[in-house]
Amino acid sequence: MVAAFMALIMTKRLSPLVALITVPIVFAIGAGVAMPALGAMMLEGIKTLAPTGVMLMFAILYFGIMIDAGMFDPAVRRILRAVGGDPLKVILGTTALAAFVSLDGDGSTTYMITVAAMLPLYRRLGLDALNLTCMTMLAGGVMNLTPWGGPLARAASALHVDPAAVFVPMIPAMVVGMSGLFGLAYVLGKRERRRLGTLELRVAPESQDSALLPPEENAAALGRPRLLWFNVGLTSALMACLVLGVLPLPVLFMVGFSIAVVFNYPCVKLQRERISEHARNALPVVAVIFAAGVFTGILTGTGMAEAMSDSFLAIIPASWGPYLATITALASLPFTFFISNDAFYYGVLPVISQAGQAYGILPVEMARASLIGQPVHLLSPLVPSTYLLVGLAGVEFSDHQRFTLKWAVLICLLMMVTALVCAAFPFSAR
Repeated sequence: MVAAFMALIMTKRLSPLVALITVPIVFAIGAGVAMPALGAMMLEGIKTLAPTGVMLMFAILYFGIMIDAGMFDPAVRRILRAVGGDPLKVILGTTALAAFVSLDGDGSTTYMITVAAMLPLYRRLGLDALNLTCMTMLAGGVMNLTPWGGPLARAASALHVDPAAVFVPMIPAMVVGMSGLFGLAYVLGKRERRRLGTLELRVAPESQDSALLPPEENAAALGRPRLLWFNVGLTSALMACLVLGVLPLPVLFMVGFSIAVVFNYPCVKLQRERISEHARNALPVVAVIFAAGVFTGILTGTGMAEAMSDSFLAIIPASWGPYLATITALASLPFTFFISNDAFYYGVLPVISQAGQAYGILPVEMARASLIGQPVHLLSPLVPSTYLLVGLAGVEFSDHQRFTLKWAVLICLLMMVTALVCAAFPFSAR
């Protein structure tokens, strides 16, 4: 089922939205699943992802309002002045910005802020937006290995180990991984510089039209320069509440959007126009989220995810037991790509860790090894935030996969080698 799904979307025979719905249904019916049970599985999957869909919808609307109001314009102007028209500096700046924003542990926020700030530069310079999606996603994949990030929290809770004990020995691997990303940014930037050269850009003064908006929708019509600090304060408060967990993420963005749209555009008619404009970006993303609920619901409900993990363990020879930590690190690349993080960390990892203890491999070492594949995981069609990234950047999901996959694997291997050298987990059990 997974192979058919990936083949259909990567060859562009079906869109991800259609494939996520139809492919699992066809395979489930072929496996003899009764319709009532199938419907319950799909509904359960949709319910699970519903909060994510709500969050993404209101987050897109919120940041759309912030872009309209010109909140990011001063930052873009400063970046323009710093990088000039040099594609190399733009891609390096993209990597640095994404790495910094990723510290909050939320991929969706990282994508929205980074793309909102950097996409205008890419468009003005003629840079390939795949460089933007690639570097933003990979930076998020490496920096998301913090204790408050989802993958490490899942691994620690699944194996009942201290998150700090998992995280601290992984810091060298993260540092080397980020160094590798900046090296990759340099390579991609040099390639774009050869293609485009260094361009002369005229940066508009603060008082002139918005750098983010096309001429027909300039700051005179939509920009709110007098509300700049209000919008910055509101966004900062929203991010602080997000990190502190004051309210669930969907609720935070619903409240934030309501405040932003009322203060920036008090006219109800203008509010409707802005919502309608940004709904074009929100609808495809949210639709894919609910479609992914169908896929994950069937994958889990039919027992396919559990069977995949059992089959994986069955093919490992007993003589490979001492190498289970290294095998887990390598297996985390395809496993977290084809099944969800929840299925891998709560379904597969505890079983492998139990087997590893027989060879003297500690659970905390297995937890560290399981994190290696996260840069590849983010390329999975089962990751909702990736659809947000490609949607905001205006690139095809399949193009993003083909462009980024080889670099993601390279970064994962670089992190794995570093982790082995620094003894974060053993190559072979002692």
